[in-house]
Amino acid sequence: MTRVDEEGRGDEGIYLFCFARQGVLPGLAGPGLDEQSPVFLWAFREVVAVLSRVPLRAFCGPSGEAHLRDLTWVGPRACRHEEVIERAMRCSPVFPARFGTLFSSVERLEGLLKAHYDTVSGFLDSMIDKEEWGVKGLLCEAEAERHLLAPPSDLPPSPGARYLLERGRRAEADRRLRSWVEAVGASMTEDLQRGSVACRGLRAVPRDVSGRDAQVAFNLAFLLLRSTREDFRLRVERLNAKHSGRGLNLELSGPWPPYSFCPSLDPLAGATREANASA
Repeated sequence: MTRVDEEGRGDEGIYLFCFARQGVLPGLAGPGLDEQSPVFLWAFREVVAVLSRVPLRAFCGPSGEAHLRDLTWVGPRACRHEEVIERAMRCSPVFPARFGTLFSSVERLEGLLKAHYDTVSGFLDSMIDKEEWGVKGLLCEAEAERHLLAPPSDLPPSPGARYLLERGRRAEADRRLRSWVEAVGASMTEDLQRGSVACRGLRAVPRDVSGRDAQVAFNLAFLLLRSTREDFRLRVERLNAKHSGRGLNLELSGPWPPYSFCPSLDPLAGATREANASA
């Protein structure tokens, strides 16, 4: 087991990107969250942790809280976090850690691995030749409603009557739209699941973050065998061709680190707080 000299490092934390399989990941050069903090590997039995040293104050205490509220600070570092994990994915299955997971010492990290070694090692074995892909259902409500609700043939002459008619039509359109999206989403999910190892529903944000005028109707993560990637892509394309003309478009993305399928390691959720308390 490789050890790291901890002497004189009370102001530094150990930042965890991911776990990988030792021997399959022989080395990983390059920067970590920034150019000043290179990546290094630390091995425990058959698992290797992909790490970097960071100042604890960058993530903990008042300055850390301010940083984590600042998207201009978080954004580039979150991208670096993903880049490091994706570099590791090219050689080995990975157990990805969430952005901001750090420990006050390697001993703390070792304690976590001792407690959860079988879970981490078993997950790495289960991820061999597999990868996560995302599928979003992006709904253009105005376009969908045009297909679900025909325009009225005659409008009443009275403004009040027209107003009441429009209110009724609006309520009917909303009801039909919700019912249609629910039914189509369930059918699409069932179809895509047949081409995947596993599926997880993810939180759907209120509006598409890209700025397009589209509501995220559903947000799904699929675990795929690498050998079935092309077949899965074709499934998505067929479903998209069927429903895009009615205002529902599918967006495929990946491959991603398998965040959505990782088992829970309770200490990882509070690792930043642990580092803060122990510093």
